Amino acid sequence: MSKISYLTEEGYTRLKAELDDFISVKRPAISQQIADARDKGDLSENAEYDAAKEAQGMLEMKISQLQQSLRNSRILDETKLDTSKVQILNKVEIKNLKTNAKMEYTIVSEAESDLKLMKLSISTPIAAGLLGKKVGDKVDIKVPSGIMTFEITKISI
Repeated sequence: MSKISYLTEEGYTRLKAELDDFISVKRPAISQQIADARDKGDLSENAEYDAAKEAQGMLEMKISQLQQSLRNSRILDETKLDTSKVQILNKVEIKNLKTNAKMEYTIVSEAESDLKLMKLSISTPIAAGLLGKKVGDKVDIKVPSGIMTFEITKISI
């Protein structure tokens, strides 16, 4: 049984565009590279041919993974999300109780995670520890550097 992934409309569109690019642009380019290398003669000692075939295999694997991911994706309607407790697609403001630093993350699927944009994958220890918690809850979360204690200060969409 495949794992269901919940995405925003934007995340689904981005994955679909990436898949379309792989199929319509990169796949033909690699096919051309294989054809060009084949035209150079003996394939048994042709490094260009071997490299192009390996690239083709990797690309086909990526295409297959993206297709599987899109098949198992569900688009969530952000307007219907509950903000009484932390769940996927919520923006969560947390306060590190040791340093008093505040951070705001959006909890997203693995496919949409991007730490630079403060989008935290649901599978990370921090996001997993926050799920189901409410504003005011204090949470001890085990991270690679040890145990950190956070307080949830705000949940929004």
